[in-house]
Amino acid sequence: MSINTISRIIGSLAAIAIVIGVFFLDHTVPSLPIGWIIGIAAGSALVAFIITPYITVVPYHWMRDTSAGDLIAAVIGLTVGLIISSLLAIPLANLPTNLGHILPFVGAVVFSFLGITLAVQRKNEIVHLFQTGFLTRRREREREREEERERDRDKGDKGGKDRERDKERVAAQKPLEPQILLDTSAIIDGRIADISQTGFVYGTLIVPQFVLNELQHIADSADSMRRNRGRRGLEMLNRLQKDTTVPIEIVDAEIDDVAEVDGKLVKLARIQHCPIITNDFNLNRVAELQGVKVLNINELANAVKPVLLPGEDLPIRIMQDGKELGQGVGYLDDGTMIVVEGGRQFMNSTVEVTVTRVLQTVAGRMIFAHPKQSGTNGPNPSQQSPTKQRQY
Repeated sequence: MSINTISRIIGSLAAIAIVIGVFFLDHTVPSLPIGWIIGIAAGSALVAFIITPYITVVPYHWMRDTSAGDLIAAVIGLTVGLIISSLLAIPLANLPTNLGHILPFVGAVVFSFLGITLAVQRKNEIVHLFQTGFLTRRREREREREEERERDRDKGDKGGKDRERDKERVAAQKPLEPQILLDTSAIIDGRIADISQTGFVYGTLIVPQFVLNELQHIADSADSMRRNRGRRGLEMLNRLQKDTTVPIEIVDAEIDDVAEVDGKLVKLARIQHCPIITNDFNLNRVAELQGVKVLNINELANAVKPVLLPGEDLPIRIMQDGKELGQGVGYLDDGTMIVVEGGRQFMNSTVEVTVTRVLQTVAGRMIFAHPKQSGTNGPNPSQQSPTKQRQY
């Protein structure tokens, strides 16, 4: 026999016992015919048989299997719901007839249920609200201590009061540093460490605990390639913590209702209203669809590629044949392909070329050029023109 069936039987017997006690032992209750009492007892037993598991077994399993965070959120929601129901019970109790006795109890049940449900579902937002308030108060206290030290330092100085007012005005106008979430792919890529050292990234880099767990899982993979990528990510994270000028924090933020790491990252970014640094194409698209700002490292790399204009000269090494007859193909240091008309004769040698046109395609930038010095097997450094030269 299952625990649900046992609870239903006990609930039904308890309901029958309560009805018998009310009508036979409580002399303040008016007596009814025995048929009415049996019908009320049967109806109460049926209702108890249906609802008993939902008020005994289901809450027990929920409290046993749920996390401590959900329990705390449920207690907070229950407290708020009871406070609201107690405030509403005062006017409801003044209603005529039996409504004044029934509606306060119904209000307590309804608002308690709503308080628990909303608090558990919005647990992360509540935690973030308290964390934000705590961090704001802590920063304000640190700022006040700094102002006190500055006042002590400026004491006795003739212009100390003016400088103190200026500092207070600047401190009041100074915004809080923004937070930027780091994706696993951006950490493994490693270029974020170089970018942060340049000073272009402003704010605090945030690494959620579930991103760190994914890095550790990749580093422990049986596949050697995945294992090397995971270890590289951990090394880059260590480098970010030690060498970068941008502060980095690892926060214990969990999104329980989302299974995948990308989904958790997007939801956390929506909750905290902060952008994500990544080079994952799919994560980029999903985040943009949900209104989350994305800082894509690949897009940044494409934006800072050197711009070549028709007529400019540059040295290029011909590495392979082109699609058309006589064409040669070379590459810049950033991987941009340069198609050299008539460059096949300079195979495996460096030749100075002149850019003829530049095409921007979906796959990237493609540059067409022709040899500046035809009739030689390679460039002669003493004969290279000093004009229109670029270093790559």
